Amino acid sequence: MPDTHQGFERAEEIVHAFNDCEFARLLGIEIVEIWSGGARAVMETPGKANLMGIAHGGAVFALADHVFGVAANAGGAAQIAISAHIRYLAPATGRLEAVARRVSETDRFSVFEVLVYAGDRLAASFEGVGLKI
Repeated sequence: MPDTHQGFERAEEIVHAFNDCEFARLLGIEIVEIWSGGARAVMETPGKANLMGIAHGGAVFALADHVFGVAANAGGAAQIAISAHIRYLAPATGRLEAVARRVSETDRFSVFEVLVYAGDRLAASFEGVGLKI
């Protein structure tokens, strides 16, 4: 499948484009590293709390989904998400770090795992499926 990333010739351009995403800026999500089939992002949780005082599940999901999108699009063909699932494993507070990695790939689909950490504690596990377009 040909590379359909028009204008994304270098990793820095991909990072800049995803960091410039309006929604990511709103939530304070920052992509800090990408590689073929993977990416790492961070987000501070203050201002994103639920009634329990911990990070809202929607904010945690958005972080995982965003870094999944970066990882899916960092390795060649452009992809869109067709499925996403998250498991919340522990309360998320402070600075969150999400690490995405490709775990499976065919000519049409890719499966990614994203682990979200609150410090040393695993706070969430996310699985996303991308469709190559």
